[in-house]
Amino acid sequence: MRLTIWAGLWVILLDQASKYYVVHWLGLGNPGRGKIEVFPPYLEFHMAWNRGVNFGLFSGLDMRWVLIGLAFVISAAVLWWLRKHGGSKWVYLSAGLLIGGAMGNVIDRIFYGAVADFLNMSCCGINNPYSFNIADIAIFIGAVGLAFFGDDGKSTPNKNSA
Repeated sequence: MRLTIWAGLWVILLDQASKYYVVHWLGLGNPGRGKIEVFPPYLEFHMAWNRGVNFGLFSGLDMRWVLIGLAFVISAAVLWWLRKHGGSKWVYLSAGLLIGGAMGNVIDRIFYGAVADFLNMSCCGINNPYSFNIADIAIFIGAVGLAFFGDDGKSTPNKNSA
């Protein structure tokens, strides 16, 4: 469980530090500033305040507290599942990434009222209109890790029971 806690704490720290740097030091949180080319056309800092869920869905609705509550419920469910089933170090690491990313975005929703998304990647003539952040990357990797490493064979039906 220590690996989960440490992974989650590091994700929160890196996520919040990167957002503080981009929003406050680089000034992308200021109206009109919005975009910095870092490694064009592959990487830009393109500020987007996400009040909704993935890709800004439901951003017109005031779902701030619902999404904060949902992040806590999902994180608690993952911790409960981890305590009950355990797993390899990859399962604990994946859970930490997922929970840390969720809590990083919760911090944004509490302090900014929206999630600070700023990473934008485009390539090969395809213009990506969506931005994301380190917490989103951690959530994605954590969820994929739990999907791949979370089944240790315990959920496979017993062949002798048929």
